[in-house]
Parts: sequence; C-alpha cells; structure tokens
Amino acid sequence: MQSTSPRAANHLSTLLEIWQPQRDERQWVLGTVYKTAGSSYRKPGSMMLCDDLGRYFGLLSGGCLESDIQRHARKVLASGKAATIRYDGNDEDDVSFQLGIGCGGEVDILLQPITAENGYLQLAELREQLDNRQPVVFRQRIPLRDKKDERDSGDEGGAPMAELRPLLPEDHEAGIPLKRPMLTKSKGALWLNTPISPTPHILIIGGGVDARPMAQQFNAQGWQVSLCDPRPANARPAYFPHCASYRCHPDALSDALDLNSIDAAVTMSHNLNLDAAAVRLLHRRPLKYLGLLGPTSRRDRVLALSGISACETESLLNGILRAPIGLDLGGELPESIALATCAEIHSVLHGKSGNALSKRAPQARPQPASQALP
Repeated sequence: MQSTSPRAANHLSTLLEIWQPQRDERQWVLGTVYKTAGSSYRKPGSMMLCDDLGRYFGLLSGGCLESDIQRHARKVLASGKAATIRYDGNDEDDVSFQLGIGCGGEVDILLQPITAENGYLQLAELREQLDNRQPVVFRQRIPLRDKKDERDSGDEGGAPMAELRPLLPEDHEAGIPLKRPMLTKSKGALWLNTPISPTPHILIIGGGVDARPMAQQFNAQGWQVSLCDPRPANARPAYFPHCASYRCHPDALSDALDLNSIDAAVTMSHNLNLDAAAVRLLHRRPLKYLGLLGPTSRRDRVLALSGISACETESLLNGILRAPIGLDLGGELPESIALATCAEIHSVLHGKSGNALSKRAPQARPQPASQALP
C-alpha cells in the first residue's frame, strides 16, 4: 500500500511526515537498503516504512519485493530485534528470481523496529534537522551475522541502533568525502552512514494559470515550493496547495523569506518589470538554477530592465540562468513546459547532463593488438 499523499510518496520527508503523528499509535519498522551488487532498482540509503496493519510507505524495489519485505517486517515486530535480509536475482531459489524481476543483482536490506526504547531511531530529530535545512549523517548499525548458523546476531550489547550527527562540507569517512551512503566499521560494529540533505527549495515568481502545473510538478518531486506574486487575482491558495505563498513584490520578498535557502527559481510572471525585479533580487544568491520563461529576445529585455551590471549579466548568461527554460522535450502547453522545466532543474540539482541514458557514449573496448593504433 502506498501513501495517498499528493507529495512524493517515496521521498524521505514524506515518510517522516506520515510516521511522526502515528509513531505511538502503531508499531513501525524502518527498512533500508544498505548494500547492493549488480543491477538494483533502489540504491543504498533508500528507505521505507512498514506498520503493524500491513501497510508500507516508500519503495525498496519496483514494487515487486515489498510484500515479502513486509512479511519479514512482521517478524522484526514480533522479536523486537533488527534483522537483515538479502534478495539475489541470480539465485533460482530466491524469491526475487522467482518473481521474475530480471535485474540480476543482489540487494541487502536492514529492518529495524522503531520504538521508544531505541529512541525512535532518531527519526524525530532527523525530521527536525531537515525542517531546519540542516544536512546530517544518519548512521544505522547493521546486525552482524553468526557465521555458524547464518542468523542475525540481534542487538545485544546495548549499542545504539541509530545515530545522528551534522554533515559538514569537510566530512570524511575513512578518508573519503561522504557524498553518498557508505559502510564503515567502528569498534567491531558495521554502520551504514547516509548523508541526507534538506529537500530542495524551489521559488516560483508569478502565480498565473501556467504556474499551476509547474508547482504540481515540483510538489510531485517532494520539493519545498514557495510562490511570490503581489497581484490579487493570482497565486490563489486553492490552486497552489502545499506551496508557501507570499503576497508581495519581489523587491520585498527578502523580508519574508530566507532567500539563501532557495536552490532553484523560476520567474514566470508574464510581466517584464516583475521578472526584472526577480532577477535583480536573485542574481547574487547561491542558486543552482535561475529560469526565465520566454524566448531569448524577452530574456534580453528583462535583463536590461533589471539594472544589473554588464559583468553580472554575462556571469548569469554563462552560469545559472536558463532562458528559454526546460529541456527540449517538445510540446508547448503549460503542462509540457512544466515537465520540461522540472526535468531540467532535476538534472541540475543532481549534477547530470539531462541526456537520454540510452544515448550515452559506449566505453571504448580494448582492441586486439593487430588493430591497435601505433
């Protein structure tokens, strides 16, 4: 069973939003992918929640293994001890092979009960840190297996099952920058160290009809969305659920919103002066993306009206400014523009090219000696 939340049902922030109000009403298990080999649908650090009603929230596969994971979660609830399970797509006797998943990889999953006795695995503190836009490292202890009977050793010894600490730019684990989940050993225990950053914060300047699908696309990703438009007829809350609305001119927005928390912004007010004010407001902020709706001719007029210097204009054009906005997906309706823009922002935030995966350049293969160039 998936969450019916209109926001990204598989995003960690949504899972925590579902769990916290019910944490003492139901019994819960946190499932986490901690190791993979070969092809897998989800990567280490991916999480899901299971409860004692048989519901699950989030995915650790493409939906194929979740019922079996839930079965193991019930055992964890009964024992009160963490456990690990492995799915091997190459093993004909394994459930993942029998289901015909076809990925051919191995996935190791950690299941941890979430109880008051273990401090709720620090999940409440994790949510608070992310709400305060503080990046953190979420550390989870992996139960070691008994080599004699291959059973999980449980959680004897009183060691914590989870820890939380700030993620610093210079953070390292074993001398390696902690940019992705990493397994480490400490005092005889195996830990999964998962760096977790706050939800991306996207600002939309302009709340017209075509901004509605834009906000919907951003919400569907689980992103935090803020909306600024001073015009009474625009940005009505009924059309922009799950968005923080600011009824002010862009020149006054810094008094109401921490602009340094914005990761990306799209200006689409259809008003030259408002868009120019938005560019003037945002061009020096630590954004990764600044999108301006419209053709290049309109872009040039907006930049001229903004009053920023020629040097700053050149820096914008060679940096974060995208105008026209969006990837070249085709289509001209607001929904198509929203999809193309969301895809472009997604690629920028993740440091990807936005190219088709099937069109990646093949890796050079070693040539036989007789064909090798001198």
